[in-house]
Amino acid sequence: MALNNPFLNKRDTEFGLRGQPLSPPQQAATGHLTPATAPMLDPVAAQPKAAPAVESGSKLTVGPNIKLKGVEITDCDTLVVEGLVEATMDSRVIRIAEMGAFRGSAEIDVAEIRGEFTGNLTVREKLVIYATGKVSGTIHYGKLVIEEGGQLTGQIEFGTATKPVAANKPAIKAAA
Repeated sequence: MALNNPFLNKRDTEFGLRGQPLSPPQQAATGHLTPATAPMLDPVAAQPKAAPAVESGSKLTVGPNIKLKGVEITDCDTLVVEGLVEATMDSRVIRIAEMGAFRGSAEIDVAEIRGEFTGNLTVREKLVIYATGKVSGTIHYGKLVIEEGGQLTGQIEFGTATKPVAANKPAIKAAA
């Protein structure tokens, strides 16, 4: 479906902006076919393109003014928080809206924080804190992006897995 531009008149769309006649594919793209050019088009090529596929996977949205407390969220690909969630979760993506808040523990691939996160957060890939976002607690991350105004406080560590410290382990010497 072609969008009508209020700055162009019919003559401009049929002949182009510089007065050059449009080719049949250009006329088809603008939605202005003349009887002379319509038969020249391939009917399969003139059909509108299908809409892109919708993101698949399970999605849970906690809407505004909704409080979800004391749960463990599993098998959820994307969690959208617009209200309040107090939970433990392991997921792919979490998106916290400006008015949203999450309290608890989460292991996530990608986190986009516009609201508030408080607790233990492990982000395996990328943590994005927007200007209105506030993240506090124990945070482990793979990559970090903080927009001007975003807040990050607490124990913050690069890397998603903590490695145990080898205490009192004798050093191994190579024999010659």
